[in-house]
Amino acid sequence: MTDPRRVRHPAKPGLPTAAGLPTRPRVAVIGGGIAGLSAATALVERGVDVDLFERETYLGGRVGGWTEHGSGGAHLAMNRGFHAFFRQYYNLRDLLRRIDPDLAMLAPLDDYPLVDAQGRRDTFRGLPSTPPLNAVVFALRSPTFRVRDLVRLDARAAAPLAEVSVPQTYDKLDHLDAETFLHDINFPVAARHLAFEVFSRSFFTRPAALSAAELATMFHIYFLGSSEGLVFDVATSNFDVALWNPLCEHLQEEGVRVHLSTAVHSVSQQDGRFTVTPASGTPLHTDGVVLATDVRPLRSIVANSEGIGDSEWRARIEMLGSAAPFVVQRLWLDRPVRSDRPAFLGTGGLPPLDNISVLDRYEREASEWARRTGGSVVELHAYSVPEHTPDLRADMLERLRELYPETAAASIVAEKTLTRDDCPRLAPGDFATRPVVRTPTPGLTLAGDGIRIDLPVALMERAATTGIAAANAQLDRFGVKGHDMYTVPVRGRSRVLRHLAGRVERRTSR
Repeated sequence: MTDPRRVRHPAKPGLPTAAGLPTRPRVAVIGGGIAGLSAATALVERGVDVDLFERETYLGGRVGGWTEHGSGGAHLAMNRGFHAFFRQYYNLRDLLRRIDPDLAMLAPLDDYPLVDAQGRRDTFRGLPSTPPLNAVVFALRSPTFRVRDLVRLDARAAAPLAEVSVPQTYDKLDHLDAETFLHDINFPVAARHLAFEVFSRSFFTRPAALSAAELATMFHIYFLGSSEGLVFDVATSNFDVALWNPLCEHLQEEGVRVHLSTAVHSVSQQDGRFTVTPASGTPLHTDGVVLATDVRPLRSIVANSEGIGDSEWRARIEMLGSAAPFVVQRLWLDRPVRSDRPAFLGTGGLPPLDNISVLDRYEREASEWARRTGGSVVELHAYSVPEHTPDLRADMLERLRELYPETAAASIVAEKTLTRDDCPRLAPGDFATRPVVRTPTPGLTLAGDGIRIDLPVALMERAATTGIAAANAQLDRFGVKGHDMYTVPVRGRSRVLRHLAGRVERRTSR
């Protein structure tokens, strides 16, 4: 939290804790991902009795970690793939400070290089921290972007990038897809692969399927709206070890009852109280419910819960969708990759491969395996795939061997491949109908990275922020003070760029 222009969003006033109430309120949090963990933490710290339900055997949701078993009884650390903990993720990082104020479980990556099919390479290393100078320097030193390209940009069409605000940016751009938007502003085709597809990859999707408003908001969060930069931190151990097991222990010490391997079937409401019915087990009676699940479980729970919400809200839930499938392929190789390979490499124009991670550069379990065997642990990602097939696997491996030729002679000691399609869809037109944190049923709130909140947040930080907002809505109902939240500036921070963008819009609207 080094940016002096970050914005504090204060919570509503109220009692300091629920201890001052005649009876202690009880809230069920359904979903143990980042959103649910944020909500549970915010609630229990204000004295609320909390039950946390998670259908998996581990916490963390899509950022969870677990152990797989390889040949010969080997224990292999596994998760769903690389996640970047950016410095702008104020609310998520504040959650993690509950278990370590110094965030020693995170370590910085000094670069995030990008390479395309022609071998051109971009880097985020050494950029100025002051917007918009950071974006200008990045563009001018890029091998795919020239000064003449800057002159050829359509200033009118590109104006929303300089004056991002939420939700106004969505009102202007959500009807467009990101690919069309980049075409309209005359952004160089080659530079799109390296400079902008990194944002769409973060959503596990392609520019043609991503809302242009999401693209513009991401550009604001990481470039024009923040001086925290695009260099990020990574977890130093598998996510369960580094993050969620310690947080689980902390929450249990605070009094949270954590129910793992417990899916929820339905929620009912009567006379201001709720009944949470697990798929198996005893129903639980509570004063409030936070639904913090992925899209499919949310739709299923709402479909099974006839008494909650109204018809319009239920229709909005039903309209939620998931992004296209993605594949994570983790390989344990019998020899190391070259020592000068980056820990993380993004690719452009090299389908089906989207990035390569060398896990033994930063993850303790992978590093220990590499030291013990003399090998390496490499992870490949392919986003927006029709399905996982043997041909796709072969093509991903071939791309790895093209980019890192030393792996061509390596034998695969172990391999784990995941195909998932549970990331929220953020397509053009979705924003207007996306459900928000509060629902028509008092005491029922939503959280997750697919839930709308009119703040400049995205991805893991959107999950954490909506989790806090959902808890704050519960606390407000009980008359208890909530928690402050922080974001990057809520609008374009450069007065000069905002002024120029406004002049361009006024001139073109005449």
